[in-house]
Amino acid sequence: MPTTQTPTRTGLIRSLARGFIGRCPHCGEGKLFGRFLKVRPHCEACGLELHHHRADDLPPYVVIFIVAHIVGYLILETESAYDVPLWVEMGVWPVFTLMLALGLLQPVKGAVVGLQYALGMHGFAALPQARPAPGPEETRLAPAGPGAPASRT
Repeated sequence: MPTTQTPTRTGLIRSLARGFIGRCPHCGEGKLFGRFLKVRPHCEACGLELHHHRADDLPPYVVIFIVAHIVGYLILETESAYDVPLWVEMGVWPVFTLMLALGLLQPVKGAVVGLQYALGMHGFAALPQARPAPGPEETRLAPAGPGAPASRT
C-alpha cells in the first residue's frame, strides 16, 4: 500500500536557487514562468499555487542595483585605464547595460518568488497536498456483486 509523504517547506537558499533558475521553489521540477515574466498560476509537477505571489517592484530594483554597480565599475575602470573614443563608449555601454538588465530580470524575479515561498509570504503559507509515494501498482479483483459471474477457483 503506497504511503503519503508529508510536504515540508523547502529551505531559503534552495528556494532562492530554484526560483533563480526558473523552477518551482517547492519541488524544483515544474517551470515557474509561462512567458518571459509571467509566473504560472500553479506548478504542474507538485500543484503549488503560484498565482498569489507579489513580486511587484522588488526585482527591477534589485536588477538596477546590480547592473548599476557592475556597469559603473566597468565604465570607471575603462575611463581610468584606456583612452577609448566617446562614440565607442556611447555605443557599447547602453547596449551592455540593456542586455545585462534583461538577462537578470527573469532570474531575479524567480528568486523573489522563491523568497516569498520560503518565508511563507502572500499566500504561500499553505503547502500543496501530499501526493502518494510512487510504488508498485496494486492489482485487485473487483468484488463480485449481484449479477456478477462467480469466479472460478
